[in-house]
Amino acid sequence: MSAKKGLHLTLKIWRQKNSKTKGQFETYKISDVSTDSSFLEMLDILNENLINEGKEPIAFDHDCREGICGMCSLYINGRAHGPDTGITTCQLHMRMFKDGETIVIEPWRSAAFPVIKDLMVDRSAFDRVMAAGGFISVNTSGNTLDANAMPVPKEDADKAMDAAACIGCGACVATCKNGSAMLFVGAKVSQYALLPQGRVEAKRRVLNMVKAMDEEGFGNCSNTGACEVECPKGISLENIARMNREYMAALVDQG
Repeated sequence: MSAKKGLHLTLKIWRQKNSKTKGQFETYKISDVSTDSSFLEMLDILNENLINEGKEPIAFDHDCREGICGMCSLYINGRAHGPDTGITTCQLHMRMFKDGETIVIEPWRSAAFPVIKDLMVDRSAFDRVMAAGGFISVNTSGNTLDANAMPVPKEDADKAMDAAACIGCGACVATCKNGSAMLFVGAKVSQYALLPQGRVEAKRRVLNMVKAMDEEGFGNCSNTGACEVECPKGISLENIARMNREYMAALVDQG
Protein backbone atom coordinates (compact mmCIF):
# COMPACT_ATOMS: atom_id res chain seq x y z
CA MET A 1 0.00 0.00 0.00
CA SER A 2 1.41 3.38 -1.02
CA ALA A 3 1.94 6.07 1.60
CA LYS A 4 -0.67 8.79 1.84
CA LYS A 5 0.37 11.86 -0.13
CA GLY A 6 0.85 15.07 1.87
CA LEU A 7 -0.20 18.57 0.88
CA HIS A 8 2.04 21.00 -0.99
CA LEU A 9 1.04 24.51 -0.01
CA THR A 10 1.91 28.14 -0.58
CA LEU A 11 1.63 30.27 2.55
CA LYS A 12 1.26 34.05 2.44
CA ILE A 13 1.98 35.12 6.01
CA TRP A 14 1.91 38.58 7.58
CA ARG A 15 5.31 39.54 9.03
CA GLN A 16 5.67 42.59 11.26
CA LYS A 17 8.38 43.32 13.82
CA ASN A 18 6.15 45.30 16.18
CA SER A 19 3.18 47.68 16.32
CA LYS A 20 5.29 50.65 15.29
CA THR A 21 6.78 49.16 12.10
CA LYS A 22 5.13 48.54 8.77
CA GLY A 23 4.32 44.91 8.03
CA GLN A 24 4.06 42.95 4.81
CA PHE A 25 3.12 39.56 3.45
CA GLU A 26 5.91 37.06 2.86
CA THR A 27 5.50 33.87 0.84
CA TYR A 28 6.64 30.43 1.97
CA LYS A 29 6.41 26.99 0.42
CA ILE A 30 5.77 23.91 2.51
CA SER A 31 5.56 20.33 1.29
CA ASP A 32 4.28 16.95 2.39
CA VAL A 33 1.95 18.28 5.10
CA SER A 34 -0.21 15.53 6.57
CA THR A 35 -3.94 16.11 6.27
CA ASP A 36 -4.21 14.70 9.81
CA SER A 37 -2.06 17.47 11.29
CA SER A 38 -3.54 20.59 12.85
CA PHE A 39 -3.04 24.07 11.44
CA LEU A 40 -0.70 24.99 14.28
CA GLU A 41 1.31 21.80 13.76
CA MET A 42 1.74 22.89 10.15
CA LEU A 43 3.09 26.24 11.38
CA ASP A 44 5.39 24.38 13.77
CA ILE A 45 6.82 22.45 10.82
CA LEU A 46 7.27 25.66 8.83
CA ASN A 47 9.10 27.29 11.75
CA GLU A 48 11.35 24.27 12.14
CA ASN A 49 12.25 24.55 8.46
CA LEU A 50 12.95 28.28 8.84
CA ILE A 51 15.17 27.71 11.87
CA ASN A 52 17.11 25.02 10.01
CA GLU A 53 17.63 27.54 7.19
CA GLY A 54 18.94 30.14 9.65
CA LYS A 55 15.86 32.35 9.28
CA GLU A 56 13.67 33.93 11.93
CA PRO A 57 10.60 31.81 12.79
CA ILE A 58 7.08 33.22 12.59
CA ALA A 59 5.65 34.41 15.89
CA PHE A 60 2.15 33.17 16.62
CA ASP A 61 0.20 32.81 19.84
CA HIS A 62 -0.98 29.53 21.36
CA ASP A 63 -1.35 27.79 24.68
CA CYS A 64 -3.75 24.92 25.41
CA ARG A 65 -4.27 23.75 21.80
CA GLU A 66 -7.57 22.29 22.99
CA GLY A 67 -9.98 25.05 21.97
CA ILE A 68 -10.25 26.41 25.50
CA CYS A 69 -7.97 29.43 25.88
CA GLY A 70 -8.58 31.22 22.56
CA MET A 71 -4.98 32.41 22.24
CA CYS A 72 -4.43 30.72 18.85
CA SER A 73 -6.47 33.37 17.05
CA LEU A 74 -5.58 33.76 13.36
CA TYR A 75 -7.30 35.20 10.31
CA ILE A 76 -7.08 32.48 7.65
CA ASN A 77 -8.19 33.00 4.06
CA GLY A 78 -10.41 35.89 5.14
CA ARG A 79 -12.09 34.11 8.05
CA ALA A 80 -11.49 34.23 11.78
CA HIS A 81 -10.08 30.85 12.87
CA GLY A 82 -10.21 29.57 9.28
CA PRO A 83 -12.67 27.79 6.98
CA ASP A 84 -14.26 25.46 9.55
CA THR A 85 -17.03 26.55 11.94
CA GLY A 86 -17.45 26.32 15.69
CA ILE A 87 -13.73 25.84 16.34
CA THR A 88 -10.61 27.76 17.27
CA THR A 89 -7.52 27.81 15.04
CA CYS A 90 -5.83 25.05 17.05
CA GLN A 91 -8.75 22.73 16.25
CA LEU A 92 -8.52 23.41 12.52
CA HIS A 93 -7.03 20.49 10.59
CA MET A 94 -5.22 20.50 7.27
CA ARG A 95 -7.82 18.22 5.69
CA MET A 96 -9.85 21.41 5.24
CA PHE A 97 -7.37 22.52 2.55
CA LYS A 98 -6.54 21.23 -0.92
CA ASP A 99 -3.20 20.24 -2.39
CA GLY A 100 -1.56 23.19 -4.14
CA GLU A 101 -3.73 25.75 -2.33
CA THR A 102 -2.50 29.20 -1.31
CA ILE A 103 -3.34 30.04 2.31
CA VAL A 104 -3.32 33.66 3.51
CA ILE A 105 -2.60 34.00 7.24
CA GLU A 106 -3.03 37.29 9.10
CA PRO A 107 -3.30 38.55 12.68
CA TRP A 108 -6.53 40.01 14.04
CA ARG A 109 -7.19 43.40 12.43
CA SER A 110 -8.38 45.94 15.01
CA ALA A 111 -7.10 49.22 16.37
CA ALA A 112 -7.81 47.88 19.85
CA PHE A 113 -5.62 44.81 19.19
CA PRO A 114 -2.20 46.20 18.17
CA VAL A 115 0.26 43.77 16.63
CA ILE A 116 2.97 42.54 19.00
CA LYS A 117 4.88 40.65 16.33
CA ASP A 118 3.91 38.84 13.13
CA LEU A 119 0.66 37.00 13.91
CA MET A 120 0.52 37.91 17.61
CA VAL A 121 -1.70 40.74 18.82
CA ASP A 122 -2.15 42.43 22.19
CA ARG A 123 -5.64 41.59 23.48
CA SER A 124 -5.14 43.11 26.92
CA ALA A 125 -7.97 45.52 26.06
CA PHE A 126 -10.31 42.64 26.89
CA ASP A 127 -8.62 42.25 30.28
CA ARG A 128 -9.18 45.91 31.06
CA VAL A 129 -12.85 45.68 30.08
CA MET A 130 -13.22 42.68 32.38
CA ALA A 131 -11.42 44.47 35.20
CA ALA A 132 -13.92 47.34 34.88
CA GLY A 133 -16.83 45.15 35.96
CA GLY A 134 -16.66 41.53 34.88
CA PHE A 135 -16.72 40.15 38.40
CA ILE A 136 -18.93 39.72 41.46
CA SER A 137 -17.96 41.20 44.83
CA VAL A 138 -18.53 38.57 47.53
CA ASN A 139 -18.94 39.22 51.25
CA THR A 140 -16.60 36.71 52.88
CA SER A 141 -17.41 37.70 56.46
CA GLY A 142 -18.77 34.26 57.23
CA ASN A 143 -22.33 35.00 56.15
CA THR A 144 -21.77 34.02 52.52
CA LEU A 145 -24.66 32.07 51.03
CA ASP A 146 -23.99 28.80 49.27
CA ALA A 147 -24.61 29.40 45.57
CA ASN A 148 -26.35 26.03 45.34
CA ALA A 149 -28.87 27.22 47.90
CA MET A 150 -30.10 29.97 45.56
CA PRO A 151 -32.88 28.73 43.25
CA VAL A 152 -32.33 29.74 39.60
CA PRO A 153 -34.75 28.94 36.78
CA LYS A 154 -33.17 26.35 34.48
CA GLU A 155 -33.70 28.51 31.40
CA ASP A 156 -31.77 31.37 33.03
CA ALA A 157 -29.03 29.04 34.24
CA ASP A 158 -28.64 27.57 30.75
CA LYS A 159 -28.42 31.01 29.14
CA ALA A 160 -25.87 32.15 31.73
CA MET A 161 -23.74 29.06 31.04
CA ASP A 162 -23.99 29.67 27.28
CA ALA A 163 -22.78 33.25 27.78
CA ALA A 164 -19.99 32.12 30.11
CA ALA A 165 -18.68 29.84 27.34
CA CYS A 166 -17.03 32.90 25.74
CA ILE A 167 -13.26 32.38 25.77
CA GLY A 168 -12.35 35.96 24.83
CA CYS A 169 -10.48 34.99 21.66
CA GLY A 170 -11.52 38.18 19.85
CA ALA A 171 -12.94 36.55 16.71
CA CYS A 172 -16.02 38.76 17.08
CA VAL A 173 -13.85 41.89 16.98
CA ALA A 174 -11.74 40.65 14.07
CA THR A 175 -14.82 39.71 12.04
CA CYS A 176 -16.87 42.85 12.67
CA LYS A 177 -16.36 45.55 10.05
CA ASN A 178 -16.53 48.10 12.88
CA GLY A 179 -14.18 46.17 15.16
CA SER A 180 -16.95 45.91 17.76
CA ALA A 181 -16.47 44.05 21.04
CA MET A 182 -20.17 44.05 21.87
CA LEU A 183 -20.59 40.27 21.59
CA PHE A 184 -17.73 39.76 24.05
CA VAL A 185 -18.97 42.41 26.49
CA GLY A 186 -22.57 41.26 26.03
CA ALA A 187 -21.59 37.72 26.99
CA LYS A 188 -19.70 38.90 30.07
CA VAL A 189 -22.59 41.10 31.17
CA SER A 190 -25.16 38.38 30.51
CA GLN A 191 -23.47 35.62 32.46
CA TYR A 192 -23.99 37.69 35.62
CA ALA A 193 -27.21 39.53 34.72
CA LEU A 194 -29.07 36.23 34.46
CA LEU A 195 -28.07 35.04 37.94
CA PRO A 196 -29.17 36.38 41.34
CA GLN A 197 -25.55 36.75 42.47
CA GLY A 198 -24.95 39.26 39.68
CA ARG A 199 -27.99 41.45 40.17
CA VAL A 200 -26.58 43.39 43.12
CA GLU A 201 -23.90 45.11 41.00
CA ALA A 202 -25.69 44.84 37.67
CA LYS A 203 -26.12 48.55 36.93
CA ARG A 204 -22.59 49.53 37.93
CA ARG A 205 -21.19 46.57 36.02
CA VAL A 206 -22.77 47.32 32.66
CA LEU A 207 -22.05 51.05 32.86
CA ASN A 208 -18.39 50.48 33.70
CA MET A 209 -17.83 47.75 31.13
CA VAL A 210 -19.45 49.66 28.28
CA LYS A 211 -17.45 52.75 29.21
CA ALA A 212 -14.22 50.73 29.23
CA MET A 213 -15.12 49.15 25.89
CA ASP A 214 -15.57 52.59 24.31
CA GLU A 215 -12.35 53.92 25.85
CA GLU A 216 -10.38 51.01 24.37
CA GLY A 217 -11.40 52.08 20.87
CA PHE A 218 -13.75 49.25 19.90
CA GLY A 219 -16.40 50.19 17.36
CA ASN A 220 -20.16 49.97 17.67
CA CYS A 221 -22.27 46.97 16.64
CA SER A 222 -22.66 46.69 12.85
CA ASN A 223 -25.90 44.64 13.09
CA THR A 224 -24.65 42.19 10.45
CA GLY A 225 -24.29 39.22 12.80
CA ALA A 226 -20.88 38.16 11.52
CA CYS A 227 -19.60 37.94 15.10
CA GLU A 228 -22.04 35.15 16.01
CA VAL A 229 -21.28 33.25 12.81
CA GLU A 230 -17.51 33.21 13.42
CA CYS A 231 -17.59 32.80 17.21
CA PRO A 232 -16.00 29.40 18.00
CA LYS A 233 -18.35 28.98 20.95
CA GLY A 234 -21.52 30.10 19.18
CA ILE A 235 -22.22 33.04 21.50
CA SER A 236 -25.65 34.39 20.58
CA LEU A 237 -26.51 37.93 19.48
CA GLU A 238 -29.18 37.81 22.18
CA ASN A 239 -26.42 38.72 24.61
CA ILE A 240 -25.87 42.04 22.82
CA ALA A 241 -29.59 42.77 23.08
CA ARG A 242 -29.51 41.91 26.79
CA MET A 243 -26.51 44.15 27.35
CA ASN A 244 -28.30 47.03 25.60
CA ARG A 245 -31.36 46.54 27.81
CA GLU A 246 -29.22 46.40 30.93
CA TYR A 247 -27.34 49.52 29.83
CA MET A 248 -30.46 51.55 29.09
CA ALA A 249 -32.04 50.54 32.40
CA ALA A 250 -28.88 51.57 34.23
CA LEU A 251 -28.83 54.94 32.47
CA VAL A 252 -32.47 55.61 33.34
CA ASP A 253 -31.85 54.62 36.95
CA GLN A 254 -28.78 56.85 37.06
CA GLY A 255 -30.90 59.78 35.98
